Amino acid sequence: MAKEQEHQLIGEYPSLPKQKRALQKRQALLESGRTLFIEKGWEQTNAKEIAAHAHVATGTFYRYFTDKRQLLMSIIEDYVDKIIPPELNWTNNDPISYIAQQLETHDCHFQQLGLQKLLPELLKDQQINEIIKENQTRIHKKIMQKLETAKEQGLSWTDLDSSITAWSIMSLSASIIEINRYQPNKTNYVELAKIICRLIFPPEVLEKLIESNSTSQHTS
Repeated sequence: MAKEQEHQLIGEYPSLPKQKRALQKRQALLESGRTLFIEKGWEQTNAKEIAAHAHVATGTFYRYFTDKRQLLMSIIEDYVDKIIPPELNWTNNDPISYIAQQLETHDCHFQQLGLQKLLPELLKDQQINEIIKENQTRIHKKIMQKLETAKEQGLSWTDLDSSITAWSIMSLSASIIEINRYQPNKTNYVELAKIICRLIFPPEVLEKLIESNSTSQHTS
């Protein structure tokens, strides 16, 4: 996302601190905002509560943020890469293991962030939705380009539409949120990676890639 687009979405900040103490206060407000949004919900949290939780005056809140919405937008901007499924790279020799590892790492970061509890509420906000959609479109484009390259190399299905396949891969990656919702701590990343790989590779290609990886590990 271009910097000018980011500022347009978030708006101009009242002040951008440069001194260490001011930076610490702003960071404390961000952390307090994230904590209270998760504990109480977006609608039930106000700027005065965020300031009190951060042990600063309410006026200090407005020194750095126009309102609680701008603070939330700043949190989203900082963590948007953890909210959106990772850009998957299947050029590794063993794509199943690689994708499973990437999915697990992404999920761990997302769980630590805690915003999964807020996500349905956040997606109702038009501008936050725009930030997420822009990043999803960016990732989709990169995945689609890699699918096209894989087709040219004879590695992937030639009869599947690359754009739809790319969206399907992203949807499967994002499904971890729903899996965790109904089956906490039971996500099988390898099984999910297998499904993604079957969307990309014909069985004989996938088998060769896995065999190649196994051979290279034994010889190294």
